[in-house]
Amino acid sequence: MDVHVLVRTAVVLLAIAALGGLAMAGTRFAGRPHPPPLLAMMHGVFAASGLALLLVVGFAASLPQAAWAGTVLLLLAAGGGLVLNLAFHWRQRALPVWLMLVHAAIAVAGFTVLAVVAWKL
Repeated sequence: MDVHVLVRTAVVLLAIAALGGLAMAGTRFAGRPHPPPLLAMMHGVFAASGLALLLVVGFAASLPQAAWAGTVLLLLAAGGGLVLNLAFHWRQRALPVWLMLVHAAIAVAGFTVLAVVAWKL
């Protein structure tokens, strides 16, 4: 298993998820209470895929400590994403902007740490 390629693949999947997150944030800041369901689902699928790949690599091979730190931050962001989806989007409630921003900040921090590590491997 080539750890370098797999971690970089996870970073690409997470970058695609981030683009979806930016699009969803744009819809919320444009005044819509929640994003289109397909966009929210695709954001979650790409994010979960990247995170699952990281966890597989982490448990099957050895990831550097910093990569684990980025993964933990992304797991925390995923928890916030689940709250946004299940407590608000699923129930057709307006997404709270503060929670979106906290979710995004944690995800950006985790992604940044992981991307730096991925290209230093």
